[in-house]
Amino acid sequence: MKIFLICPVRLGEEAEVLNYVEKLESEGHEVHYPPRDTDQLDLETGGYKICQRNLAGIEWADEVHIWYRGDSQGIHFDMGMAFALNKRIKISNLDGIYDHRPKGYENVKDASKSFPKMMQYWEIL
Repeated sequence: MKIFLICPVRLGEEAEVLNYVEKLESEGHEVHYPPRDTDQLDLETGGYKICQRNLAGIEWADEVHIWYRGDSQGIHFDMGMAFALNKRIKISNLDGIYDHRPKGYENVKDASKSFPKMMQYWEIL
């Protein structure tokens, strides 16, 4: 399977994320890992070209995995592109997006709005 991993870039690489990428690749998946696979140099357009490159990677992917961190602006932008392309997603760090895991998804629509709750709903569609 071809997987695009939405993850922090400017906040620095994290060992847990690298381990996740290595695990996926050892299972035979092709992984587009933006810190490694998206050219991050873009002095001319202030990041526009980086966004275009990530869009191409998201289009290429069969599935988009999200290593969510709420303090990353780029994650939210890339999630919007995956959403617009109606990509199937997988939350890669479910334990890291909440202080606790909800027991089920039946109350998602009634709960207060947040990106983590929206992603959990999106993931099961």
